[in-house]
Amino acid sequence: MSIRDKSCFWALRPTGVRAAVWALASVLLASCGNIERTQPNTYYAEPVPPAKQELRWSNGKLPRSFDPALAESPPESDVVRAIYRGLASVDPKTLAAVPALAEKWSTDDNKTWTFQIRKDARWTNGKSVTAQDFVRSWNRLLSLGDKAAHPDLLKIFAKIKTVNEEKPARAGAEASPSPASVEQAPSPTASPAASPTNSPKPSPKTTETLNVTATSDLVLSVVLEAPDADLPSVLADPVFSPVFGDGSEFSGAPESIVTNGPFRIASSGKDGLVLAKSDTYFDKDTVKLDSVRIVPTQSAEDALSAYRAGQLDVVTNTELEPAALKLLTPYEDFRRATNGALNMYEFNRSRPPFDDERVRQALAVGIERERLTDGELEGTTRPALRYLPFGGKQVEPLVQDADAARDLLTDAGFPNGQGFPIIRLIVNRNDTQQRIARAVARMWKQNLNIDTEIIAKDATDIPAVRASGDFDLIRKGIVFPTADPQTNVASVLSGIPVTEQPHSSFGSRQKPAAEANASPHTGTEEAHQPPGDKTTAEHRSAEKPLPTEEDALYDLPAIPLYFPTSYSLVKPYVHGFEPNGLDLFLLDQISIDNSWQPKAATSES
Repeated sequence: MSIRDKSCFWALRPTGVRAAVWALASVLLASCGNIERTQPNTYYAEPVPPAKQELRWSNGKLPRSFDPALAESPPESDVVRAIYRGLASVDPKTLAAVPALAEKWSTDDNKTWTFQIRKDARWTNGKSVTAQDFVRSWNRLLSLGDKAAHPDLLKIFAKIKTVNEEKPARAGAEASPSPASVEQAPSPTASPAASPTNSPKPSPKTTETLNVTATSDLVLSVVLEAPDADLPSVLADPVFSPVFGDGSEFSGAPESIVTNGPFRIASSGKDGLVLAKSDTYFDKDTVKLDSVRIVPTQSAEDALSAYRAGQLDVVTNTELEPAALKLLTPYEDFRRATNGALNMYEFNRSRPPFDDERVRQALAVGIERERLTDGELEGTTRPALRYLPFGGKQVEPLVQDADAARDLLTDAGFPNGQGFPIIRLIVNRNDTQQRIARAVARMWKQNLNIDTEIIAKDATDIPAVRASGDFDLIRKGIVFPTADPQTNVASVLSGIPVTEQPHSSFGSRQKPAAEANASPHTGTEEAHQPPGDKTTAEHRSAEKPLPTEEDALYDLPAIPLYFPTSYSLVKPYVHGFEPNGLDLFLLDQISIDNSWQPKAATSES
């Protein structure tokens, strides 16, 4: 073994951080000697196209459910996108909303929308998909509460409250009491509350439904609490796919589930799923794949081994160690994309001095994010100088300037960090988050002369700590379910209390002239009121839009740190498999080139 080979070998030695890297070495070691002579058209695994239109795909472990309402992330969301369709889909290349079961939509004010459903949309049992299917399914989604995937997405809908009063007793009921009633009549000294005629009435029951109406079999009306120009992007999320029944069918055999997408479940078992092309799908003639075999794998090592052995065509939704990433990067079938997710540190703005936006800005611009992403995270992430990794208008990003950070801190009354309290930073109890926290603490000490106490908590304890307010900053991770900027900004702000401090809150800065006549009630206040609250419905309007990313960056309720990246391995004969920030793949747009051949290699002189 040459020195170069040995360096590749020792790069994969177990360090105690994760023994899985050592197991992966057995898979990748054979590639180490070839990294230095990688040429165009070389692949991690020898590409031999199959003889039929069947895609073999590993996207993690077996799905736990096929219910769209529970499809929070892969592999569940991958399967739901294949067997169901909603009103809209997302173009994997552009992340723009495109028609699906709704052939068109319209709105005059971005608040009330009308969707025209395709006449040829069918369930696998042959029945038509109707607007009422969406009304029923979305209200079922609402009834699931926090059990549903992405429940915050429902906050954008206007709600209808219905009070169910108890029906009064029929006339004459009290005039003819039963013998039992007479025997147990109250004494004259009994309290009025005990008297049958004065007994307290039961409290009326209030039910809440979405303001979504089937105006006809094929026309759906949707009313929002606040205008959103990108509503179709939100409705492209798998959770908004309609289901045929009341959800009880998901407890039975997967093969019996009635669906409406380009594929149906043909078989399921411990060895995986087989999805077959659906004969009832409205656009079946454009679907190239005859079947999709979803192969569960328990680890990255298992997935890479199967891919290299020619048993898989695509690998996604797997966590790769930095050493593995470095080895895979030169190969043409290895792909990576900035993921639609954000890691950030949320401020407790109820505590001085973090109620001062100058302090928050100083801490934010005093962090050198490249040192985090290239150093502590070994190039596996991308620096976040804004909140959204994609979508929305271009905003002025945060700067990274130690001198500016010191000036801001001085303006706030803490020259060279004098008098600044020790920061209580709460992070997850895992090696990566603690390493990041230590690196950030070193930067704050070096650039601002501020000390930090890092407190590690189990992930299950983090919500309780946030609710108690016993922190100065707390680590928060977000996965953006849609490409809609307004919804994603709301995800960033979700759960962050609104404060009214002299140097804080979205309403504190000078409003642009176009907003001069807006109500003093800010969109941020409304965004954090309970769903269905009367005040929320009354105050949200076109004149009082919800906060934008620009608003959030100005107020800075949290410090964006980095965007994760996602990885995939795709054989070159697989066409239409587009890695993207939402990690969504539309199987009806994928095909296999059964006659694919590698380009002829040029001979060396």
